[in-house]
Order: sequence, then structure tokens, then C-alpha cells
Amino acid sequence: MTLNCITVDDEPLALGLVSSFVEQTPFLHLHGRYINALDALEVITKENIHLVYLDIQMPELTGMELAKVLSQNPDTKTRIVFTTAYNQFAVQGYEVDALGYLLKPFGYNQFLATAMKAKKYFENLREASNEPELDSSEHYLFVKSDYKLVRIDFDSILFIESFKDYVKIHQANGSPVVSHSSLKAIEEKLPSGKFIRIHRSFIVSVGKVDSISKSAVHIGTVDIPVGDLYKDAFKELLAKWQ
Repeated sequence: MTLNCITVDDEPLALGLVSSFVEQTPFLHLHGRYINALDALEVITKENIHLVYLDIQMPELTGMELAKVLSQNPDTKTRIVFTTAYNQFAVQGYEVDALGYLLKPFGYNQFLATAMKAKKYFENLREASNEPELDSSEHYLFVKSDYKLVRIDFDSILFIESFKDYVKIHQANGSPVVSHSSLKAIEEKLPSGKFIRIHRSFIVSVGKVDSISKSAVHIGTVDIPVGDLYKDAFKELLAKWQ
């Protein structure tokens, strides 16, 4: 499942940092970045935003005031992760049911831990509402390759590899398909239950894995390394084998 996110902070450096963290996280999509809470509120009311990374001390409308507005709307599914240099707001953060509270300066590991918590929350929410992740009639995707659209059946994919501005989709039957795309763009089109990203350059098909070792996944004769930032995904894959 991919979470649609926005980042809100009136400090450009802080805004750039948290936005870069969102962009490098496989299951997060950066919908936009904003320097004030009023613009963010307008976007939240019009778009399907899952997660807001929100600074608190801002002019006009503070992050806490925005969070209170959202918490009073029973229909909203948007959740808040506060990013602030002030720990005195932690109690208020819990009062508005924030999913997380990141105290500046924070690193990517802290960010990722909170993001994983948010991912789990929305997955549980989807399961509770029986919301399908993918229409049952859709078992494939189309990618651009050699100036044409090529259909790729999900069941045929072994693994997907990225290099520079291209991805190579390796298939059980047929030659690999090369497309001018990012790995993240392809990942957003895949059913997450069948595919897991285990490295910044690799997504694997869970059903095509032949064996797993301490730091690699093996599909046929190919050894695919597990990246340090994706060890949680690797543990998830390992759990499916136990």
C-alpha cells in the first residue's frame, strides 16, 4: 500500500529534509510540500491525503490548530505526524490523535520507524473496511518500452531492477522489458501483497522466490541483496516463509 503524503513546514531546510525522507521511502508518495498550514488544509479537503508531516510553530495557522480542525471531522482519514523542535507539545499531539511525534533534529531511521507505524495503521484500516487494494479484473500493468505500451502480467514478473532512469522487468517467460521509469513509479502500480521492495534497486515477486539466505533473496540463479533500509520488508518476506 502506498500512502499519499504532504509535508508542511515554514523553514525551507526542514521542509526539504522531511520531503527527501518521504521521497526515498518506497511506500510513501510525496503529493506536495507547503510552507503554511492554510495551503495544506485546502489540499487535504480536496485530495486523498493519507499522511501529513506537520511542523507546529507556524504563522497564521499553527500545525496544532490544523490538527485540531482535522480531528473534529469524523469523516477525515488524514492522519498527522508532527515534526517539531519543541517537546512540550507532545501531550497535545496525543490529544489530537497524532500518529507520531518526531523531535527535530531527527534522522531517517526515526522517520522510517514512524512511517512503518503509519503504513500498518492504514493497512489495518483498509482491512477493517474490506476495501480492495486492486480491482480483481486487473492482473497486469502497461509500461512504455521501445515507443510502445507493453502489457506485463503480474504473475509473470520474477523481479524488477532499476538502474539510473530505467527499470528492467525480469519475467518468467520472455525477455526482460526495459522501460524509462523509476522503480517507485512501478511499485505504486503493483499489488503489495505479491511484491516487496528489499533494496533501493530491487523489487521481488514473493511467489517467485526460490530461497532466502541471511542477506539475500534467490530467484533462479540470481542473488538479490537486501538493503539496510529494507530489512523490515525482508523480515516481512521471511515471515511468509515460516
